Amino acid sequence: MKKVIYKRWHDLLDMPKKDKAWHENDVADEYQELQEATGLISRWSEYSDVVYTVTRGRWSGHDIESPLSPAKFMFGSIYMFPKCTMRYLFFRRAGRRAGAEQPLKEVRNPKKTHKLHYIAKKYNLDPDEFTAICERQLRYWMIPK
Repeated sequence: MKKVIYKRWHDLLDMPKKDKAWHENDVADEYQELQEATGLISRWSEYSDVVYTVTRGRWSGHDIESPLSPAKFMFGSIYMFPKCTMRYLFFRRAGRRAGAEQPLKEVRNPKKTHKLHYIAKKYNLDPDEFTAICERQLRYWMIPK
């Protein structure tokens, strides 16, 4: 049952699938960030990032090992679903407002300007205009850390 929920959720997000090595590196990077995080909310957010990268890799068809215990995996899952879903919806809306030719499929932190510039270039949008749209939208959009 649990695997079906992750699969259906990733089907909805429909993020690009990468090769196994890419996903393993992504998991390792996120796990390193978890090790460096301090404070309950920051650690919970990082747990959710690890869960996201593991489940995305599995959804992509790879046998990805989780570095988390089952309890910590579930703890991260509780935060992952709303966090990533809100970010995904945030970028879909910002992309429409910026006139993107295709729907934006992103779950990055919109509070980091350098990531906004990267996303804008990826979707052939003006980085300054896209950043301004995101900054305005952030005033009323609830984005978990």
